[in-house]
Amino acid sequence: MAKEDRGFASMDRAKQREIASKGGKAAHQKGTAHEWTSDEAREAGRKGGMASHRRRKQMVDEQGGSSMSGDMNGTPAAEGGDTGFTGQDDSDQIR
Repeated sequence: MAKEDRGFASMDRAKQREIASKGGKAAHQKGTAHEWTSDEAREAGRKGGMASHRRRKQMVDEQGGSSMSGDMNGTPAAEGGDTGFTGQDDSDQIR
């Protein structure tokens, strides 16, 4: 049997999900599963938002300009860069 044919990662997604589901149900039944409080969830979301903001700012700083004023290559919108209009509604756009 080849090494890549073994283990959890080589299983199809449905089988992985089935096994993981059994583990989650067992943990809840045993009483050892972690359940988030609203304060814990709020703090985790805040940390994720800060990390995302830091990465975005770092990308902008490395490019030497503002990501809001042009495209990802630093071309200002007035010079033919990305205007942000994609023809799609805003709910489909990733910001």
